[in-house]
Amino acid sequence: MTKSRLEAFSDGVLAIIITIMILEIKPPESTEWHSLLELLPKFLSYILSFAYVGIYWNNHHHMFQAVKKGVKGNILWSNLTLLFWLSLIPVATAWMGEHNFEKNPVILYGFVLLMNAISYWILANLIIKNEGKESHLAKAIGNDIKGKLSMVFYILGIIFSFFHATIGILFYAIVAFMWLIPDKRIEKLYKE
Repeated sequence: MTKSRLEAFSDGVLAIIITIMILEIKPPESTEWHSLLELLPKFLSYILSFAYVGIYWNNHHHMFQAVKKGVKGNILWSNLTLLFWLSLIPVATAWMGEHNFEKNPVILYGFVLLMNAISYWILANLIIKNEGKESHLAKAIGNDIKGKLSMVFYILGIIFSFFHATIGILFYAIVAFMWLIPDKRIEKLYKE
């Protein structure tokens, strides 16, 4: 299978995920400005999740730029696994925003983020295995300190959320800030 079909399907799923997230935010019944404050937790959780979906879309695009040999079945299934976990972001986002960042929704949100990171890591490693250790992607990712550090921060966020959910959210936000600038490692290889 060509990678373009996989990329098109993935782009469509990610667009639907973003659409679902914004549809969860209903306008207030009142026309008074203060009624918008009631939406603040939902809007903040939407912003964080929108950033995450955007980060995955950017990095997914960059990763598949490096694919030269096509995609095998294991890559297709791994990509579907990533899309499955990404598709749970709207549910976790809505629950967290609806309940003002309470402990259990924040823990679930962190778990979904962790599973996304693990799924992405598995996908990247399957592509490297398929492309070879000397491939552009293998060279670009290297030891993937940023990816491993993200998973550690998700785990810490989950653990700290059992005691204070705000600390968990801070860990998740730190990871998002780490990734907001798209990973340039792959782009640099194409400029050389």
